[in-house]
Amino acid sequence: MFGGNNKKETNTGGRNNSPSAASHSLNSLVAGTVVEGTVKSESDIRIDGTIKGKLFCDAKVIIGPTGYVEGEIRCQNAVVEGTFEGSLQVQQLLNIREKAKVSGEVTTEKLIVQSGATFNVTCSMGGHKAGATQQSTSKPSSKAETSSVKANKASGAQS
Repeated sequence: MFGGNNKKETNTGGRNNSPSAASHSLNSLVAGTVVEGTVKSESDIRIDGTIKGKLFCDAKVIIGPTGYVEGEIRCQNAVVEGTFEGSLQVQQLLNIREKAKVSGEVTTEKLIVQSGATFNVTCSMGGHKAGATQQSTSKPSSKAETSSVKANKASGAQS
């Protein structure tokens, strides 16, 4: 008697709880797919295709090795293995992998740029908003850009 009702309630409850299960989901844009416009996502998204426009994500954005994004991204965390051109605003950690190509404007709390990556950006870090105080953000940006360029040249010499 109780077993039948519990199963019924569990199944119904499972259907009602699907939005919470979706929070652990991964959206995927496969290679060969092109999206133009605005994309909004509450969960992680992986891009192996192309987005031309805006991407707003409440979680992590992963641009895979074949991924290309041209436009604007706003997200919590990001990993770039492919190519990004535009404005990238990451609230927490931005990880630029060794074969990535990033150009434009970057705002992030924490940054990792692996040796071999191309990182040609204006960068604001540590809670500074882009354009908020131009003097305080311009000097650290120059140092960050110079360090990245030196790292790229050094890794290029070793190849």
